[in-house]
Amino acid sequence: MPARHEDHTEAEFEIVEPAQVLAPVVFNSPHSGARYRPEFLASARLDPLALRRSEDAFVDELFLHAVAFGAPLMRAHFPRAYLDVNREPYELDPRMFEGRLPPYANTRSLRVAGGLGTIARVVGDAQEIYRGRLPVEEAIGRIENIYKPYHEALGTLVSDICHIFGSAILIDCHSMPSTGLGRDERQRVDVVLGDRYGSSCNPFLSDFAEVTLRGLGFSVARNRPYAGGYITEHYGAPAMGVHALQIEINRALYMDEKTHERTAGFAVLCGKLGAFCEHLILFAQRELVVRRAAAE
Repeated sequence: MPARHEDHTEAEFEIVEPAQVLAPVVFNSPHSGARYRPEFLASARLDPLALRRSEDAFVDELFLHAVAFGAPLMRAHFPRAYLDVNREPYELDPRMFEGRLPPYANTRSLRVAGGLGTIARVVGDAQEIYRGRLPVEEAIGRIENIYKPYHEALGTLVSDICHIFGSAILIDCHSMPSTGLGRDERQRVDVVLGDRYGSSCNPFLSDFAEVTLRGLGFSVARNRPYAGGYITEHYGAPAMGVHALQIEINRALYMDEKTHERTAGFAVLCGKLGAFCEHLILFAQRELVVRRAAAE
């Protein structure tokens, strides 16, 4: 049976489901969206290629093998430059908007200060996105119509998996620019795993992921420079049986970062990450499902 595709909110995101869910694992790709609305492009002072610098290009495709091994994959179609669901719902910079933000908006976070709130002010090397201020209603509309439905769908997916299996593993999939990771090519980090310094998942999961990725030939770091964002922090609740782990893939492994085109390494990386997904799903079956059944 082919994978089923669920459309949500005019295809702003989708959940690609396996023919049968075989393990308590959910993959999520919140920053790989590449559908740029004409009105968004018209409001931007940057060209489309520059806007894509914040995009985790092709990450959903890199992890798509997970579906064939029995795990659902959720992915955004809207771009991160338009709306970032890996932030609190109202992390907003008041300088960006015409009108008064709601009193519960978080206007003082470090991410807002850096221009990377729920509605980003900059991409890349602090390049301003917009020609001028946006109506505050625009920000609220994006949050109400896309952000909240996205998290409602993701939360329901994780909850359903938990209900079926008694626990769940959420793998939040991202990519990172190769720049700033060290000038020595030999010291380049291929993958960064983020578990909020051990608070978003049980160490057995982070340890397994690191050992598996190293066995596939990757160089791996933990929590530095990426410890996990809002999704990892918000959904990770190990005491409740929900384990969230962020994974960042170095873009130089699979794409030309200037042109946003796949390189010859794309197919190779797909194969390796497919093997990682398979190992992780088998691990989840063995460690979470079988042990729970034995305990009962």
